[in-house]
Amino acid sequence: MVKVVVWGSLQALAEGKAEVEVEAETLRELLQRLGELYPGLEPQLKRGISVAIDGRIYNDSWFKTVAPDSEVVLLPRLSGG
Repeated sequence: MVKVVVWGSLQALAEGKAEVEVEAETLRELLQRLGELYPGLEPQLKRGISVAIDGRIYNDSWFKTVAPDSEVVLLPRLSGG
């Protein structure tokens, strides 16, 4: 199981949870399972979010592996300029 820290406004979409656990081996699986477990997150996941894995932010790296002991943080995707 991978522990995922849910950051900021995304917590409300994950039933108010600041940390959740999912079974996943890749970033794509992780996001898919999060959407299944927390349907409130699904629209935001489709719009796009950022995921930090072991301190590095990934946006669309679907096949990035996620180890059970990885530090994973789910973040709202920021934009601006």
